Amino acid sequence: WRGQLLNDDFVFQPSITASYKGFSFNAWGNMGLTDYNRGLGYDSGEFTEFDFTLSYSGKFNPDGKLGYTVGVIHYQFPSSFLDTTEIFWGLTYDTFLNPTVTLYHDIDEAGGGIYANFAVSHTVEKIIKVSDNISADLVLGASVGWGNTEYNEWYWGAQSADSRLNDLAFKAALPFALPGNWTVTPSVSFITLVDGNIRNSDMYSTSSDYFIAGVSISKSF
Repeated sequence: WRGQLLNDDFVFQPSITASYKGFSFNAWGNMGLTDYNRGLGYDSGEFTEFDFTLSYSGKFNPDGKLGYTVGVIHYQFPSSFLDTTEIFWGLTYDTFLNPTVTLYHDIDEAGGGIYANFAVSHTVEKIIKVSDNISADLVLGASVGWGNTEYNEWYWGAQSADSRLNDLAFKAALPFALPGNWTVTPSVSFITLVDGNIRNSDMYSTSSDYFIAGVSISKSF
């Protein structure tokens, strides 16, 4: 998450989203499937985090390409008192590489911490076609994140407390569209920490470069 290695083992992350006329509410959870976080008070099979997000998305012009999203995220940690809340706003432009910039502002525990993310993505449609009802796109993405002094002090420690670039991430996903509005998406990501002080911070791991693989299964109604 934003370059922070919170679990270096298998996890299960259920999520549900309800949307209506631009409004969306999402509930997300993270369950460790091993004892990786036992030192933090979590056994295998226990949820380590719940996130709740309320957002609204729209366009500045109904026929235009410039879109926006505003919202709030509450992060809840069952075995910790360090629950926190962020408000966020983002802009996206419907053009080649779909550039998106999102700003997250912590209004709780991180005391004014700001994290900014710039992302691009590209989709190659129906790169695999099994039948008329089963096909897969190739989705490629990249992003870079930056944190201000308050954000880096809270999440990375005092030695990283200046405004710095945090993480650089690359992702490839292959969402398979299946009958019945089901989608199965294998994906692989590479994340590297950018700034030297961030890389030298052992707040989460002695490693600064990670590969992450996963499979998601989703259904829309």
